[in-house]
Amino acid sequence: MFGFTEEQIAEFGVTFGLGGLMVFMLFIIWDLAKNSKAGRFGTFILFFVLAFGILGFVAKQVIAWILGL
Repeated sequence: MFGFTEEQIAEFGVTFGLGGLMVFMLFIIWDLAKNSKAGRFGTFILFFVLAFGILGFVAKQVIAWILGL
């Protein structure tokens, strides 16, 4: 499709599609903290706990890139 292989399209989708979803999830966490009036510490806890999965996914990608996998 448009000169791209299936592997290239899948890599693009994973990289940018999930990246966009992660940014949207961060917006949702921020909105949740704002609407619940969590304060600074509560907002920090929300971001730390709920965004921990995002950090794991990004770390996996960075480690794979460093090792050349």
